[in-house]
Amino acid sequence: MKIWLDGGLQDIESARVSVFDHGLTVGDGIFETVKAVDGRPFALTRHLDRLTRSALGLGLPEPDHDEVRRACAAVLEANPMPLGRLRITYTGGHGPLGSDRGDHGPTLVVALGETTRRPDSTAVITVPWTRNERGALTGLKTTSYAENVVALARAHEHGATEALFANTVGQLCEGTGSNVFVVLDGEIHTPPVASGCLAGITRALTVDWTGARETDLPLDVLERADEVFLTSTLRDVQAVHRVDDRELPGAPGPVTAKAMRIFEERSGDDLDP
Repeated sequence: MKIWLDGGLQDIESARVSVFDHGLTVGDGIFETVKAVDGRPFALTRHLDRLTRSALGLGLPEPDHDEVRRACAAVLEANPMPLGRLRITYTGGHGPLGSDRGDHGPTLVVALGETTRRPDSTAVITVPWTRNERGALTGLKTTSYAENVVALARAHEHGATEALFANTVGQLCEGTGSNVFVVLDGEIHTPPVASGCLAGITRALTVDWTGARETDLPLDVLERADEVFLTSTLRDVQAVHRVDDRELPGAPGPVTAKAMRIFEERSGDDLDP
């Protein structure tokens, strides 16, 4: 397995990032996860644009898109696989043991891991912790992911693959690594970005391709929605058959099944929509 680290391909066994890298010591970094099918990345331009937005939001130098594209192409060529998780990580680089940044410049790592297609439906839980829709990192895809690690572990303890958060005012927000959609009276709704959720790439495409509405939704909408589904880079569109103790029999329902079909067809027609 080969990865890209600061300018070139390296063997995974010998690649080294400094123990003083700000991404390690204080979580000062951003990342993107890109789906790769038979060595071809999906929606890479959208992911790079969001990488830049996250960098600017964190005060990091703008990443060089040409360099990141070269890195992705090199890693994909060096590690052929049918379905992969391409991970782009960009950190504050070598720095002091504190919140101040050093002057060594950022670190860029691109790595690839093999994955498999997700099941058509899954179970989710809600968690008591909230997303802060007014936080400094809201809307940024940062490496400060410990909150998601804790919530996802709780989900696994309850036989689920995702945990869903409300925001500080009790509105439905997002999952640890996904966006959430609900079907009410045949219409698809998803929380707006103002709720504090990440502006997911798959979320945006699903909204565009299905006509879903961005709507402020209370968390308890999950107790009465006709259908629920998740979107993310590796889930694409995935139905939910259980929320906490509530079963949604027949998942995927007709509206979700149509959304799944539309996404599969449209994403297959254009690898960089």
